[in-house]
Parts: sequence; C-alpha cells; structure tokens
Amino acid sequence: MSDRVFGAVCVVVAAGMAWAARDYVAPISYEPVGPRAFPMLLAALMAIGGIWLTIRPSPNEAGFGAAQLKVIGLSSVAIFAYAALFRTLGFSLATALMAVPVGMAFGGTLKNCMMLGVGLGAGLFLLFDRLLDVVLPTGVLSFLLGGH
Repeated sequence: MSDRVFGAVCVVVAAGMAWAARDYVAPISYEPVGPRAFPMLLAALMAIGGIWLTIRPSPNEAGFGAAQLKVIGLSSVAIFAYAALFRTLGFSLATALMAVPVGMAFGGTLKNCMMLGVGLGAGLFLLFDRLLDVVLPTGVLSFLLGGH
C-alpha cells in the first residue's frame, strides 16, 4: 500500500514540477536545449516511476507502517536538502549526496549507494552540462569542473 501512496505522490509532484517549468524560458538563448529541458525530463521520469509504483501488481501487500513512513520521510528530507544545497554544493556533489540516503532508505548498502551517487552525479553532469549544453551549477567543485 505504501508503494501506491508514494507513487501517487510522485505523480502529483511531477505534475507540479512540469507546471512550474512550463514557463522557463531564457531571455537570450545561449543553450540549444534551454532551461526547461532538465526539470521537464525529471518530471517525466518521476511521473513514469510514480505510475509504475501505483499500478504494478504486488503479491505481498502489507499495511502502511512505521518502516514505510521512515522511507518516505528520509527520502523527502534528502530531496528537500538537495534542493536547498543545489547551488552551493553544485549539481554533481548535491546529487551524489542525495542518492546515498535515498538508496539506503530503499535497502541499499552504504558502499553501493555511495558508488551509485558518485556515478549518478558525474554521469548526469556530463550528459546535461557537457553534451546537451544545459548549464548546471558546479558549486564547490568549480575548480575541477570549470565553474559556472
């Protein structure tokens, strides 16, 4: 049951993200993709994941309990901290740090979550900032990444 509730919340949040990003337009276009691409992609992926969580069959349907509240709470805190620290820490570091508690909340080991976080932060930075020319903040790692 908690997966379905979390999935529905993800769909609602994704719709809000897409609605908020619909008017993102740069006054002067320096980038081929524009500022709207990243939040729209995240909203689409979040909505797809939320829909999957909502409609997938679950053979062992358990009640909504303290463990599920802990997962949702820890994930929510990590995502809000991510949003608050995004500019200061930069995209790569903030993403890596956000992935660790979220991954661990869903049963990952510390080692695996750290490796995934670093790979996710670096990989997405390279994809968006370098390949798609979507400028992302480099934050405290600007000396390594050629700061924006």
